[in-house]
Amino acid sequence: MQKKQFQQNMKDKVRVFEDGGIRLLKRGQKGVVHAIFSRFGLVLVLLLLQAFALFSLLQWFGELLPHYFGGTLLVTAAMMVYLLNQDMDNSVRITWLVVTALMPVLGVPLFWYTKSDVGHNALKRRLLDLEGQTRAQLPQNEQTVELLQEQAPEAVPLARYLRGKGGGFPVYADTVATYFNGGEAMFDEMLRQLETAKKYIFLEYFIVDEGLMWGRILEVLARKAAQGVDVRVMYDGTCEFSTLPRDYPSRLEALGIQCKVFSPVTPFVSTHYNYRDHRKILVIDGQVGFTGGVNLADEYINHIEKYGRWKDSALMLEGEGVRSMTALFLQMWCILCQPEFEQFLSDPIPAAANAKGFVVPYGDCPLDGERVGEMVYMDMLNRARKYVHIITPYLILDGELETALRFAAERGVDVHLILPGKPDKWFVYALAKTHYKALISSGVKISEWQPGFTHAKIVIADGVEAVAGTINLDYRSLYHHFENAVWMRGTDCIANMEADFQDTLTRCRRVEQTKESIWQGKKLLHLAGILLKFIAPLV
Repeated sequence: MQKKQFQQNMKDKVRVFEDGGIRLLKRGQKGVVHAIFSRFGLVLVLLLLQAFALFSLLQWFGELLPHYFGGTLLVTAAMMVYLLNQDMDNSVRITWLVVTALMPVLGVPLFWYTKSDVGHNALKRRLLDLEGQTRAQLPQNEQTVELLQEQAPEAVPLARYLRGKGGGFPVYADTVATYFNGGEAMFDEMLRQLETAKKYIFLEYFIVDEGLMWGRILEVLARKAAQGVDVRVMYDGTCEFSTLPRDYPSRLEALGIQCKVFSPVTPFVSTHYNYRDHRKILVIDGQVGFTGGVNLADEYINHIEKYGRWKDSALMLEGEGVRSMTALFLQMWCILCQPEFEQFLSDPIPAAANAKGFVVPYGDCPLDGERVGEMVYMDMLNRARKYVHIITPYLILDGELETALRFAAERGVDVHLILPGKPDKWFVYALAKTHYKALISSGVKISEWQPGFTHAKIVIADGVEAVAGTINLDYRSLYHHFENAVWMRGTDCIANMEADFQDTLTRCRRVEQTKESIWQGKKLLHLAGILLKFIAPLV
């Protein structure tokens, strides 16, 4: 079906714009006022009422506790002994010790509530079962492992980890990786690749927002669905708070597009708000895959401006490695339905022409107790000999990752981080700066990108190894979110990633080890950082 003819036929269902995209929402269906008087407002009011009721109950219990148990001191002491003997990151331990000591009536129940993780045991069992089924559909080519052993023996243990405890993800050789230094370049290629779809298109994104970017993508998706292509869209439930109405899936389904919302927002206080689907995955016919930091909203392609210029990164895979990205999508899609792994993972994928090096697309699940994203980053830091260059939007580190960064620098490795000069969240920016002094004192270099906000998530080591994906250097990504990324060794695009790092560096302010350089006279920000440091793992 021709594009113009399709748009003409769809005018009774959607609004067609001059940019070639389509929209499902009217202008009045977005914005703060609409959010307040929509389901979002109702959910927010109910959550606040529950929080108030819970706080009142705890206050009442706190007043009774001295009479029945001789005071809160005994409970606090017992809780501290318990925390000191638990296997957990020291930063997390200190946070709970502080919260328990200062607010025992609130802190103790809060700890046990989050630890019990009520409501997620079934989800955890289901995901582990799906992970097991995925392994069977993603066999490891042993010749590829032998080739990696010959060319880069020091990288084999990491590949084995990702295949083993890291989730069952194989290492591939017949895959071409293309790096994009921003959302604009990725967007053009994404549209071109979408037009080639013959069998299926799978999209899984943290943020989807109507505008030029999503409108043009949606036009292609609707047209492809009308042609018989299996089109599926999945986005995180927080979009119902910020960008899309609750009935948006039904609007997409009216266009022939299947849609699911991961962990929809509910009006109940729950730990499920911790676990968000932060992944960004697009798979086309199992042969082309996109990932990176770019969500499907206009700020990511600099069509609109939010925090100055938006700096991002993206990666396109072509070839055998896309199979793992397809599996990652299906794991999340099939949580509440029958698995479809064999249907989509059994077809042979032709080797990409001019493929060089090795790739391992992998995911990180917060419910399996394995911090895959952090383990990969720390392994790269520990093995680096010359340099580790990192671009990240956030820097809220646990003790292990901070130690790895500092130790690499102390070994003489050039460890250099680029962070935003204009943040999207002031409190996260304040927490990031609390790490600066210790890192710089160990020789870590830190620069802030002056034109705006860096949302890229890339790590390059020694010019031969790199990671690109969705995983930030903060607790949210490393502990609580569903994430994905691609580890690469010896691929051609690593040189392009390093070139992008160096180009980004030319527009940065180098941070020195002084209070003036770190905080730039922002005393309130400095104070906020000091106070928030105690609860950093909870932010």
